[in-house]
Amino acid sequence: MFTVVLPTYNERENLERFVETLQGVLTSNSLSGQVIIVDDNSPDGTGEIADALAARYDNLSVIHRPEKQGLGPAYLAGFRQALGTGTRYIFEMDSDFSHDPAYIPVFLEAIADADLVLGSRYVPGGRVENWGLLRKIISKGGSTYARMILRLPVRDLTGGLKCFRREVLETLDLSAVNSYGYGFQIELTYKAAKKGFRVKEVPITFLDRQQGKSKMSKRIVLEAVFLVWKLRLRAD
Repeated sequence: MFTVVLPTYNERENLERFVETLQGVLTSNSLSGQVIIVDDNSPDGTGEIADALAARYDNLSVIHRPEKQGLGPAYLAGFRQALGTGTRYIFEMDSDFSHDPAYIPVFLEAIADADLVLGSRYVPGGRVENWGLLRKIISKGGSTYARMILRLPVRDLTGGLKCFRREVLETLDLSAVNSYGYGFQIELTYKAAKKGFRVKEVPITFLDRQQGKSKMSKRIVLEAVFLVWKLRLRAD
């Protein structure tokens, strides 16, 4: 059994279609999985859509948080709920179609000999579609920067499509994770690798969102820039 955690903030244009697509993948592949939506009190009504989906699908539940608190804390809330069940694997995934639910069975196969599987845009076979040059430079440059400072062989440290064995999240001190944006992705992968867990990258095609607005901001970028040095200095 596995669980997919979907953090949402103002995703009313995407959420219903995405969940329907995800459920279709589960059905067509005869997979038994749970879905947890974590909504940060979206002012556009995403939370209400999530509740309606929970009424339609027995395998879907919703966590409502009182305010926007960031991507990292949203994932942590979903992880904690998932760990309270018998789930073996926990996915994190965006609900704006930048991550294709069709990768779920691919990741489940890949994790047979890994502890953490990352969807990678920057290994052979991986790619990004519909991004401008500046966004590509920021993303790939950020991953390269983090990889060099943290001395990790991982090519895509900022990607948000992942699958964890539950043992990884049980071993990590989640209460000590305090990054909010893309730094969260770097921090969890780094800490898992430092604990000796096996990390595998699977090539994916990342599609830029077609509906809604990107959550990228200067604060998120700066957080990741300084986080990698904090992690490195603590390790040394």
